[in-house]
Amino acid sequence: MEYHFAPDFLNLLIETIARLNRSKKDVLMFFRGAGTPGRYLDDLAADLKRDKDSHNKFGLARTVLVRLNEAGDTALATRREVVKRIVEFEDFTRCWDKDVLEAKGLVSEVRRLVNVKDSFTRMNIERQRQQEQVRSARTAELEVQRHRREQFEQVKRDLFALFAKSNAYDRAKALEGVLNHLFSTFGLLIREAFTVRVDGLGVVEQIDGAIELDGHLYLVEVKWWSAPLGTGETAQHLVRVFSRDGARGLFISATGFTSAAVDQYRQALAQKVAVLCTLEEIVNVLNAGSDFADHLRDKVRAAVLDKNPFVIRGRDQ
Repeated sequence: MEYHFAPDFLNLLIETIARLNRSKKDVLMFFRGAGTPGRYLDDLAADLKRDKDSHNKFGLARTVLVRLNEAGDTALATRREVVKRIVEFEDFTRCWDKDVLEAKGLVSEVRRLVNVKDSFTRMNIERQRQQEQVRSARTAELEVQRHRREQFEQVKRDLFALFAKSNAYDRAKALEGVLNHLFSTFGLLIREAFTVRVDGLGVVEQIDGAIELDGHLYLVEVKWWSAPLGTGETAQHLVRVFSRDGARGLFISATGFTSAAVDQYRQALAQKVAVLCTLEEIVNVLNAGSDFADHLRDKVRAAVLDKNPFVIRGRDQ
């Protein structure tokens, strides 16, 4: 059984309560004042009434304290009140003269042990609070990771399903949605496909999406044609990038780019950061379980440092 009072502390309380009270009746009154239920005291009071020598003060204190201990949580408040009354004890006139000094020393020792226990309790509470914070943070982190894995797997399924589509237009439009889901999974997506309208002219631009990486805005263009894209197809994307101050470009093609298109983007790097990416690269990133944001950082780094807009994991195009 787990006791609230450890054996040494229990013996100290017995000695203290017996010294603080002159008579056996006073001992019982002390416990009644602490809220001890009658079922723990009445039989002892009856014993004393029948025979005043049936118990001594120390025996009474021990019996009641043991009963309170054995009562477990139901007597927790009473046990605490007993200790509280001792710790706050100030009037030693109720003690026998010969017991005053010893009673004061015993009360002082109880106070010291209670203060030590309270200090450890506070430290344990703080330690438990910190541990709970760590556990909660870890649980939240694992939940984020689990959710990302689920989203990651969904993107893979959706992307691979596109290869079964026979209609080129439907396939290209669906690719935009899949890539937006991919960007969102990695915390990059700012805006899905949108159009720019001008009064009197209607739609003047169709932009497949916008993402943000390391504080930089990238306009995204996505194409799934039957052949590598040439300068005629890629130039429009550069125009959109150049027409926006601070914007960068990301062009994704399912069929790659011609060498002329790559040269076109290489020349543009003198003024704007714009990179080229293939659908194959994205498939490889997903199959490897890698971070697409890191993949894009590699490409941007190569574009800025090496003036190369089309690098696949260190392989120049």
